[in-house]
Order: sequence, then C-alpha cells, then structure tokens
Amino acid sequence: MIREGHEAEAMRAAKLPGNDEVAELLERIAQLLETQGANLHRVRAYRRAAGEVAAWAEPVAALAGEGARGKLEELPGVGSSIAGTIREFVHTGRVRMLERLEGEVSPEDLFCTIPGIGEELAHRIHTELHVETLEELEVAAHDGRLANVPGMGERRLRGVRAALEAALSQSTRRRARQRRLREGRADAAQGVETEDEQPSVAILLDVDAEYRREAEAGRLRKIAPRRLNPEGKAWLPILHTEREGGWSFTVLFSNTARAHELDKTSDWVVLFFERDGHEDQCTVVTETHGELKGRRVVRGREPQCLRHYNSSREGSIS
Repeated sequence: MIREGHEAEAMRAAKLPGNDEVAELLERIAQLLETQGANLHRVRAYRRAAGEVAAWAEPVAALAGEGARGKLEELPGVGSSIAGTIREFVHTGRVRMLERLEGEVSPEDLFCTIPGIGEELAHRIHTELHVETLEELEVAAHDGRLANVPGMGERRLRGVRAALEAALSQSTRRRARQRRLREGRADAAQGVETEDEQPSVAILLDVDAEYRREAEAGRLRKIAPRRLNPEGKAWLPILHTEREGGWSFTVLFSNTARAHELDKTSDWVVLFFERDGHEDQCTVVTETHGELKGRRVVRGREPQCLRHYNSSREGSIS
C-alpha cells in the first residue's frame, strides 16, 4: 500500500501516474520485446522492474523530478535505461520506445514534444520540410526553412530553437561533435570514432545489413503500424539486436509519408539505439549521387561512411 504523505499528495495534485500504471507500462514493453525476439536479458530487466515498481511502497513518479534525479536508479531492478523510460512517461505521458514497439513511428508526434509546436503545425512542418528527426528540425530552425512554414512566427521560432537546444544538448562536447558530423568537416575524428555517445558507422551499417538480410529472408516478426496503414496489415518487419559496447538496437523500415511517396519503404531503414539511458536514432539509405552512389550511408555521417568504405578492401571506392 502506498503510504500517505507529502509526495503522494503532490503526485495526486499533479495527476502523475501511480505505481500500478508505471508497472503496467514496463510490463507492456517487456511483453512486446519478448514477442519480437529481443534479448532475453532485456526482457527480464523490464519485467523485474515492473514487479519492483508495483511492490514499491512510495510513489515512484515522485522520484522522477529534476530535484530527485538519480533516485529512480536506486530502486531495485531499475537501471539508467529503465529510469529514463519512467521519467519520459511521468514528464510527457508517452514513451517513444513503446510507440516504436507498437509500430507508431511518427515524426509529427515527435515534433509535438517541442513546446510551441502543436499537431497542425507539426504536420505542416513534416509535410513541407520533409524532416524526420529533432536533429533535422534543428537544422531547419537555423537555416531559414522553418521560418517559412505558415504559423511559425519569429517569437515562436525563437522558443522552438531554445527548446530544441535544451532537448538535444546533453553535453557541449556531443553538440560540437554532431555539428562537425553534419558539416562534414575534415577534423571530425579523421575516420576514427573519438566519442562514445553514438555507435560507429561500421556498427550502424552492420546492423542495417543484418536487418535488410533478415527482412528479405522473412525471418523477422512483422508488426502492424497504426499510421499510413488503414487496413491494419502486419507488414513492417522489426528487429531487436545487440552490438559490442553495450548498444541495443530496434530497427524498422521507414514508415513515413515521404518514404511511401518516394517508394522507399524497403530502402530507408531507421535505427533506434540505446545504451545506459542514452537514446538516439539515425536513418540508413542507399545514396543516389556522388562518390557514395549505390552505397548504404548513414544520413548526416556521409564523410565517415566514405572513410569507412575507403578503409575497407572490399568496399574500396575508386
């Protein structure tokens, strides 16, 4: 039984989820991971955390605030990754990981997490700018494209820029590295990964190859995405896999309006990766021009992909 106290009263006032609701969320994630063939250790971790949360005497949601950061990890069975899942649920009412597992991979929903962007504006941004991620939205916010979207006034644009900066900047070092990768500067690691916040392009391309190979062979479980799928057909293959360095991946073909429009749903592959509570994503596509034409490349990391192929005897580009 949850003990009555200041934390419980505050939780009720803020309409935060109770322990039973948090536990149900974690159990749902465990069930989906299990049915989709994820690593059994990961399945058991979520299931164990669900049991611990359900049995915990105090309101778990009260431990998810900024002032309580770190306390969630002190709960039995709750590591940094699961703590991050709980915090996202408590603060936003949604969990992107669960949406991916259920096949709901919507850029519009992602953009709606940014203050100042509602559903209509998010749809307009995606339709007119064809951006898929917060990183791509941030670029558009600074290169003038976002300012031209109807409904995006100067004041709102400033707020969106600030919100994106806060959402994406986990550290100054990571932000600087991401900018170098986007700009393709020659000093971006010189073909060697110098940071550990993201998997190397070699790992990303290897996961992409595994996904396409298994999907083509029909060995992956297929889910029925809710968007752009009026018939509710289970057509979208999903892969859960692990790689060295502790990275966990969830991989799907891109189920976006742009991918369908260009007939790229069997070419664009979205990789969601997570380690120690850090979660991010990238898209791997077949390049259509330049030195990398015909090669699989990680969007935003083309210079590293070029170095990767040139350093490989089999993938050497002349």
